[in-house]
Amino acid sequence: MDPDTVKSTLSNLAFGNVIAAAARDYQKELIDQKKAQASSSANQEVDLDELMDDPELEKLHADRIAALKKEAEKREAWKKKGHGEYREITEGDFLGEVTGSEKVICHFYHKEFYRCKIMDKHLKSLAPVHVDTKFIKLDAENAPFFVAKLAVKTLPCVILFSDAISHLPLCICCCQPLLSQVIARQCYYLFQLIICTDARQ
Repeated sequence: MDPDTVKSTLSNLAFGNVIAAAARDYQKELIDQKKAQASSSANQEVDLDELMDDPELEKLHADRIAALKKEAEKREAWKKKGHGEYREITEGDFLGEVTGSEKVICHFYHKEFYRCKIMDKHLKSLAPVHVDTKFIKLDAENAPFFVAKLAVKTLPCVILFSDAISHLPLCICCCQPLLSQVIARQCYYLFQLIICTDARQ
């Protein structure tokens, strides 16, 4: 036999053995991966079962449900008091409305003023968003007593009440995002802001 032929035959056999060994190793790796995935999913199921029986988790769950129920009851109580809507009141209803809720926003308006209509539009869209605050409006012409007592000088005038205490009038005709920001940050402290905007808003 020719030594080169033997050498090439042995080389081919060795290459075939290497390929076969690689295929076996690859198949073994695949089987190991499948076993690892099966055992990890079984461990996950066991962990989930253990978590479902965890007394701390059950306590957290019960506390969260109680907090949600309390929040729902509070929202319902607010709705009964007139929160979540923007409505007109009379001078006679004013004190009852303002003292009946923790946070109240009252818009003093005049039916002929265009900027008052702009403010109405903004407050009407904000009322359902800020349910914790009562939104009311009062015709300044028909409420001379409160216009004088609250020193309303410019219309539209929005007065913020916190625990029935009025703060300096917020004389505004502004864009809705700024007004929403004032309400969202609960700016019930002394301030006065005058902002003029386009008549297009």
